[in-house]
Amino acid sequence: QVQLVESGGGLVQAGGSLRLSCAASGRTFSMYGMGWFRQAPGKEREFVAAIRWNGNSPYYADSVKGRFTISRDNAKSTVYLQMNSLKPEDTAVYYCATDRQPYYGGRDYGVGRFGSWGQGTQVTVSS
Repeated sequence: QVQLVESGGGLVQAGGSLRLSCAASGRTFSMYGMGWFRQAPGKEREFVAAIRWNGNSPYYADSVKGRFTISRDNAKSTVYLQMNSLKPEDTAVYYCATDRQPYYGGRDYGVGRFGSWGQGTQVTVSS
């Protein structure tokens, strides 16, 4: 069973940057795509970014495109989310997740695609 542990959240002023990390264990990391989601208080969990098992085809929600970058290091079993030009509306708990299926190449990005989730890390952006 895979375990995912996020880190790197915190409090930052608007316009600032943070880099989230998600370390995976318990499964062959390089076989699975990874995603980042976020959930603000009173709102549903929403997709942020995803990357395929081989690091290709990163995909972003429109709200973060051009500001956030997802990447992965298969040697370290870690996926990253570099967040620049942060806005107060980016405030949320950020979760990483792993695909249910190995080598998945679909273009759906709902929560149902992902089978395992981390515990989340809080990101707070002050105005």
